[in-house]
Amino acid sequence: MLKDFKEFAMRGNVVDMAVGIIIGGAFGTIVKSLVSDVIMPPIGWALGNVDFSNLFLTIASGDPAGPYATLADAQGAGAVTINYGLFFDSVVSFLIVAFAVFLLVRSINAMKRKQDTAPPPPDKKDCPHCFSTIPIKATRCPSCTSELRAA
Repeated sequence: MLKDFKEFAMRGNVVDMAVGIIIGGAFGTIVKSLVSDVIMPPIGWALGNVDFSNLFLTIASGDPAGPYATLADAQGAGAVTINYGLFFDSVVSFLIVAFAVFLLVRSINAMKRKQDTAPPPPDKKDCPHCFSTIPIKATRCPSCTSELRAA
């Protein structure tokens, strides 16, 4: 049974998928950092020093009762909150990842189209002596019987 699992796991598709998942996780971490550390601070600054990670709506107060200055304070008090600022960060992260995947799929499709439109290799050639069309692998012309160098 272990041998069968090893054979299955070492197939090309499974290994490729594992590598894709690992790289995707690392890419997700980079995008999360890009959004929270690079993109959102200037947007928050432009909107009047808004910190999107601290945008929340309190549904039920905790102990002690609110208002709470930060999301961490609200969660520490056990308040029930809707964290729409974190949701907005996640939406921006998703849009960046979706755009990157779109560009990747688009470039792969372009390469496939280019590969599909490439002309097939020739299977015929002209005899240099009588100019009749002959198979590319021919070493002697069937029309004039001239010897040809190998293709």
